Amino acid sequence: MLSDFELVFRIILAVALGSIIGFEREREDKPAGLRTHILVSLGSAQFTILSFYAFPGSDPARIAAYVVVGIGFIGAGTIIRSSDRIIGVTTAASLWVVSSIGMACGIGFYLAAVIVTIISFITLRAKKIEKKLH
Repeated sequence: MLSDFELVFRIILAVALGSIIGFEREREDKPAGLRTHILVSLGSAQFTILSFYAFPGSDPARIAAYVVVGIGFIGAGTIIRSSDRIIGVTTAASLWVVSSIGMACGIGFYLAAVIVTIISFITLRAKKIEKKLH
């Protein structure tokens, strides 16, 4: 069984890592910012914890699969097509990745969660480098 300390740690880590990505999106004035990314990471962590500990004997992968699909619907809502371009795809992808970060925290894969957060943050910031190269 999960200790209270471990439970709280997993939830707080999910919030902290989700906020790093959310802060970057907020700073870039994207539609899904700090609060959205925190809530996605937090919810994903909670669903993962519940799937493994609250329903003994059930298949924990089922809830994880539904989290992934559900985040896909949320992400789709951030994508907007204007006359000649599509915007929001990167924000949708960041929500999807933040969900996986929350799930990793929820199950206790801390190193994976931290590494994916770092790589995601660097990737999102790479737009600045990309603009300088053009």
